[in-house]
Amino acid sequence: MKLNFTKLKPNSPDFRKVKQLYMRAFPDDERAPFLMLVLKAKKKSVDFWSISCDGQWAGMLYIVNHRDLSYVFYLAVSEELRGRGIGSAILRSAQKIYKDRRLFLAIEELDENAENYSQRVSRRNFYIRSGFEELHRKLREGNVIYDILGVGGDVKASEYKALMNSYAGSILSKLFTMEFVD
Repeated sequence: MKLNFTKLKPNSPDFRKVKQLYMRAFPDDERAPFLMLVLKAKKKSVDFWSISCDGQWAGMLYIVNHRDLSYVFYLAVSEELRGRGIGSAILRSAQKIYKDRRLFLAIEELDENAENYSQRVSRRNFYIRSGFEELHRKLREGNVIYDILGVGGDVKASEYKALMNSYAGSILSKLFTMEFVD
């Protein structure tokens, strides 16, 4: 399996596919405006990847970097290619690309009362199999509570706040709830 990571730009051939996948793969309350993602991706600290596998477009990965932290905002694999190990391969590649950094991500908390509880458990197990560990922290973004998983070490609330301020800017960061809620 050969993966190719290409920085996504508005004139990229895969731009429309990435946008459509993004809109389908993430619930409304977990999605930032796509235009904001594209505009923020102009920053050196943001990597917006379009990913192909063996020459076929396969998915997207959006990572925000600050100091020695890399936050996986979004990872999605095309519906037609799911279940073939591509997501795991993307995460292994990401761990190599960001090898000297603490790589972390947020998943929906394991709430047994949630309608998609079994999906949440499957997602968590996928990330654990891919080398991520539970950081025993919770994150609130808007009205959604997430569990934090990571590779390379813990992430402090102050570090997350600095990353988000760097990414979104201090004004935009104050408009949205984005905080650790240990």
